[in-house]
Amino acid sequence: MKTISILGSTGSIGTQALEVVEKNKDKFSIYALSCGNNTELFKEQIQKFRPKKVSVKTKEAALELEKEFPKLEVLHGAEGLIEIAQDGINNQILVALSGFAGLYPTLAAINAKIDIALANKETLVTAGDIVMQRVKMQGINLLPVDSEHSAIHQCLCGHSFSKIRKLIITASGGPFREWGIEDIKNATCSQALAHPKWNMGKKITIDSATLMNKGLEVIEAHHLFGVDYDNIDVVVHPQSIVHSAVEYIDGSVIAQMGLPSMHIPIQYALLPERTEGIKTGSFDFVKVQNLTFEAPNLEKFPCLRLAYEAGRQGGTCPAVLNGANEEAVMAFLDDKIKLNDIARLTEDALSIHKKIQTPTLSDVIDADSEAREFVRSRI
Repeated sequence: MKTISILGSTGSIGTQALEVVEKNKDKFSIYALSCGNNTELFKEQIQKFRPKKVSVKTKEAALELEKEFPKLEVLHGAEGLIEIAQDGINNQILVALSGFAGLYPTLAAINAKIDIALANKETLVTAGDIVMQRVKMQGINLLPVDSEHSAIHQCLCGHSFSKIRKLIITASGGPFREWGIEDIKNATCSQALAHPKWNMGKKITIDSATLMNKGLEVIEAHHLFGVDYDNIDVVVHPQSIVHSAVEYIDGSVIAQMGLPSMHIPIQYALLPERTEGIKTGSFDFVKVQNLTFEAPNLEKFPCLRLAYEAGRQGGTCPAVLNGANEEAVMAFLDDKIKLNDIARLTEDALSIHKKIQTPTLSDVIDADSEAREFVRSRI
C-alpha cells in the first residue's frame, strides 16, 4: 500500500485524486490532507478518508477543526503544508495547490526525498532549474499531473530523451478561440470561466482563456523533459482528444489520446501502471470522427507569446511572468481590470525587470514579489 498526502484536497485536482484513491482502496492509504477555504467539504473528506494530519489556511479554521475532530492533528498556514510535505511517513505527495504557494512544500518534499506528483505549474515555471537540480540530486521521482505533461511522459516511456525531435503540446483553445480581438477585450468573468472542455479551478480556467496556461506548460515542459523552447510547439486542438505528442528524430510521432478526463493523468501519476480506472467510457474513433488542429493566434492571445519570451530569457523572467500574471488574474476575477489587461500588465512587468540569469531561491522569491507589487501599483 502506498501512503500519500494530498495538498489541496478540496480543489478540482484534489477531489478527483480522492476519487481515484477511493477506486483503488487496496493500493492507497491517506496520511494527510490540506485545504484552503472550503472547510465544509474538507470536513466531509476528513470523515470519509480519516487522515492522521490535516492543514488549513488560518489558525481560526484550525481551532474550529480541533473542536470537531479532537483526536486529529491540525496544522495551519504555510508551515502546516511544509510539515506535511516533509513527513517521512509519506511515500508520495500530491501537490495540487494553486499558484506560487506550491513551491515551498514541493521543495520540502524533495529535501526529504519523498516522491512528488506535481499538479502545480508555478513550481517549475518560477524555479524550474532549482527544482529539477534538487530532484536529480535527491534521486526522487517527480511525476506530472497536467494532462499534457502526463501525455508526453507516457509517450516517452521506453524511449530516450535524446531521441526527441519535438514536443507537441495541445490546447483546446479555450472559450474565446473563435472570438474576435475586440470581443475578447470586453469578455466578462463568467464568459472567461466557461471552459468548453475541462472543469478546473478559477485561476487555471482564466489562464486557459488567455492561453497563458499553455505558455506556463511550455516552460514546465522545458524543465521536465530538457527540451529547448524552439522544439516545443503548441497546437490548438478543440476536441481535446489528443492530449499531447512527441515527435522523434526518425520522424515518428507518438500521441497519447483519450476522452477528456483528469482522472487518467492523476491516476497515472499516483500509480504509474495500467490499472482499472474510473470509467470515462470507451474511446470510439468512429464517434469522434473529426480531429482538427490549428496554430494558436498570438495576436489574439499574447500571453502565449510572453511565456515563450520569458522562458527563452530564463533566469528570473519566468518568475516575473508568473507573479504578474497571477496577480492580474486575481484582479480580473475581482472585476478590477479587463481580460486584455492581464497580458498588458504582465508584459509591462517583464519590460522593467532587471533579470538575474542564475538566480538563487531568494532571487526567485524577490522577483515574484516585485512583479506582484508592480501589478498592484498599476491597478
